[in-house]
Amino acid sequence: MLKEKKNNFMVGRFDDKVFFEKTGVSRETMKKIRLYAALLEKWQKKMNLISQSTVPELWSRHFYDSFQLKEKLEGGEGGNLQILDIGSGAGFPGLLLSMLGLGQFHMVESNGKKCTFMRQVIRATGANAIVHHVRAQALEPFYVNYIISRACAPLDKLLSLGNNFIQEDTVCLFLKGQIAEQEIDAARENWTFDVEKFTSAAEESGVILKVSHIKGLREVL
Repeated sequence: MLKEKKNNFMVGRFDDKVFFEKTGVSRETMKKIRLYAALLEKWQKKMNLISQSTVPELWSRHFYDSFQLKEKLEGGEGGNLQILDIGSGAGFPGLLLSMLGLGQFHMVESNGKKCTFMRQVIRATGANAIVHHVRAQALEPFYVNYIISRACAPLDKLLSLGNNFIQEDTVCLFLKGQIAEQEIDAARENWTFDVEKFTSAAEESGVILKVSHIKGLREVL
């Protein structure tokens, strides 16, 4: 039985039914997400899309962890957001979020097999997402409202990877672990930015970093 700690971290059994109850997504959307999960489990048997040790916690560690960014994506009600997901891997968090009607998601991934997997999920679910098989720094820039990422690289590196897409109004949302504070300190050696920290609802030691007003120190100087 699922229990909820004071910090909103989920423990115990967290399956697709619990995900459906907690997120309140429509039945049609849930059907797409379940199809995504089925494809992931099928492909996972042939290649390492996610850490094998996290497969039993798929719905909490991957799907719900990604879903929690939804409330931080302001302006998504109209479905017009443009969002860049750096280092998408198996599609988290962007591919899951692309099924929620928030806008168009650009999935950036250098691993060809993972790109093939994401494209199959997109075809099967009709997700509003485009896969870019390229390294982020080599991608031709275009306007995005948000840059997101999960378990890809330290904050300093993420800002470098997304630098061509960062404008005055760009907001970055990064899912981070327990060394987030050290990453912030290290990034401040090369960047100026505002940052807000939110406790993760899915990972006990996790945080969400909302980074804005980003400028490289060379730009400032």
